[in-house]
Amino acid sequence: MRQDTNRKTTSEITDSGTTATNTATVHTNDGTNGKATAGTVTDWKRIGWLTAAVIVLGAVIGVGAGLLTLLLYGVEHVMLGYIEGSSMPGPFIVPGWRRAVSVTVGLSIAAVIWYLLRTKTTTVPSVKKAVDGERMPWWQTLLHVVLQIFIVGSGASIGREVAPRELGAMLAQRFCDIFHLQDLDRRLVVAVAAGAGLGGVYDAPLAGMFFAVEILLADITVENVAFGLGSSAVAAFVATLIKGHHTFYDITAMQPGETPTLMLFALLCGAVCGVAGALFRKGSQWAESHKPTGKALMWQMPLAGVITGAVALWVPQVMGNGRADAQLGFSTFIGNDSGAVLSTSSAGASPWNLLGFDMSIGGDLRQYFWPMLGLLAVSFAAKAIVTLLTIRSGASGGVLQPGIALGTTMGAMLALPWLLVCPIDSVTACALIGAAALLSASQQAPLMAMCLVMELTEAPITFFVPVGMAVAVSAFTSHWLLERWSNTRRGQRQ
Repeated sequence: MRQDTNRKTTSEITDSGTTATNTATVHTNDGTNGKATAGTVTDWKRIGWLTAAVIVLGAVIGVGAGLLTLLLYGVEHVMLGYIEGSSMPGPFIVPGWRRAVSVTVGLSIAAVIWYLLRTKTTTVPSVKKAVDGERMPWWQTLLHVVLQIFIVGSGASIGREVAPRELGAMLAQRFCDIFHLQDLDRRLVVAVAAGAGLGGVYDAPLAGMFFAVEILLADITVENVAFGLGSSAVAAFVATLIKGHHTFYDITAMQPGETPTLMLFALLCGAVCGVAGALFRKGSQWAESHKPTGKALMWQMPLAGVITGAVALWVPQVMGNGRADAQLGFSTFIGNDSGAVLSTSSAGASPWNLLGFDMSIGGDLRQYFWPMLGLLAVSFAAKAIVTLLTIRSGASGGVLQPGIALGTTMGAMLALPWLLVCPIDSVTACALIGAAALLSASQQAPLMAMCLVMELTEAPITFFVPVGMAVAVSAFTSHWLLERWSNTRRGQRQ
């Protein structure tokens, strides 16, 4: 889309390019001091093209997100013999030998294909680089996307949310080519399309929008929010027509509402998760920067599969994108004065029950304190280590879902001693707070993190209050720590 070259606009002298109107300067002579007055002209043609991009791309990306979800289910069915869902959040009933073989075979196959893809063809850039203008090759991107879904479905400990974001960015670049959109508008369209991929695959339009404007564009304006939210909403709606609508995490053991003591817990949990999230972010960056680039990829990824399979023999919830591990924290049910009630169906699908604990009427805190705390700690450590190992071995994928899993188990661990003093709170509420807090810290994106957790759990809107408190503390804590570590490292280099 070409601009009128005879008109001087705000976007020609600034690099934001994010306003829905172009400000044309109209010079008039007042006869005394020659001052200019300015008028605002709305570029309806530009708005029309961007609106078309939101609707068309959102629908196409929604189809892609829905099909990627079905692909994940198909891979799980073939490789592991089960399909994740509300009744079975992880491969708990899958024989141990099959868990080990599945993840090893999956990462071995992916290692060979990724080696060829990265060394013999055009490299697929990151979504961030695509937003900044780097070209995403079409068939390499599609294969890259499918491989990410394949390894998650086979049990690799890594997130699957990067795949739909890459698909959205690649499709957006082709759309911009066809309709000759300008560079600044291309950046906006590619960013909101990538966010729509996230919103579509998780039915989380708010998180998709904030991912685009808070992380990719780093510019929260009315126009960016409007187009980002519109694209993510369309993608989420279309995706549900294909894959159906299902609550990703079961939080039926949630207490009815927030309490003053839960607000105090949010402050404590936010600080602890801020530290843990900063460490996880540093670990992820280290693992990403030390990926093998040559033939080492073809033995390191299979080795990561062997290690993951060995861990999964005793800790099955470590497999996959983190849904099983997170559900362990959300399903921790203690019978106390919180008013929380666990339904029969939720109790039957609880990872605790599948691992041999009876959560149907609520475990006695003093009886189960150490076994629960131990299992949550093992799950936390195993998920963190195996996820970083998978990234370090050369696998591509995300850390949003693993971050939620770590935050949920961290929140549940902190909740157990907290409930000894404040029995009116529930572990599930504390796990919800922990999930948003650690994800916010690890991503340095508090708005996206908070909305993603609330949308995936469909938590009552009143819990935005304690969750928001924890996210604020964790974001500040992690930012301060990361800045301090960065300054220390620069000082050592000098």
